[in-house]
Amino acid sequence: MYKFGPVQKKIVLTLLGGVALGFSASPRQYFQTFRKIKKEWKETDQRNFERSIHRLSREKLIEEKILPNGSFKLELTEEGKKQAKIASLLGNYINFPKPKRWDGKWRIVLFDIPEKDRVFRDILREHLRALDFFKLQYSVFISPYPFEKPILELVALYSAKPYVRVITATKVDNEDKIKKHFFKSV
Repeated sequence: MYKFGPVQKKIVLTLLGGVALGFSASPRQYFQTFRKIKKEWKETDQRNFERSIHRLSREKLIEEKILPNGSFKLELTEEGKKQAKIASLLGNYINFPKPKRWDGKWRIVLFDIPEKDRVFRDILREHLRALDFFKLQYSVFISPYPFEKPILELVALYSAKPYVRVITATKVDNEDKIKKHFFKSV
């Protein structure tokens, strides 16, 4: 996973947001998205912006396209889109609110990702740790929180559905130990 600086992250998420603007179903949705993007740019230093553009271009995450009228536009490359989506997922879901009451279900993530996809395997582990999943075994994590959707989005982004299972269960044999990890008062 590419490590974005704060300004770089704003740039790629804004470019990704431009895609979101194009897919807005209604004017209201368009303006909500536009307001979020505008808010992100209020206090950005121009020198940091220029350095970030140059670095993203060197890393081949964005490219500059010269238009017939002499102006230019910035576009995400395919790799830039992929990295922006990952940054967006991590940014949106690491702070995903945990429900106040447990619904009594366990979310179990099992994976057997081939060595050739080691990078994704490491990203998935990092993502699970950020979401406070408990490691049962090397490739088995568990959580009482309903984080199935962000996990499945990440798996789909990497086309790794054949290698990852997400199970919702009502009972686990060593549940007392796991409950102590998540619910300190148990």
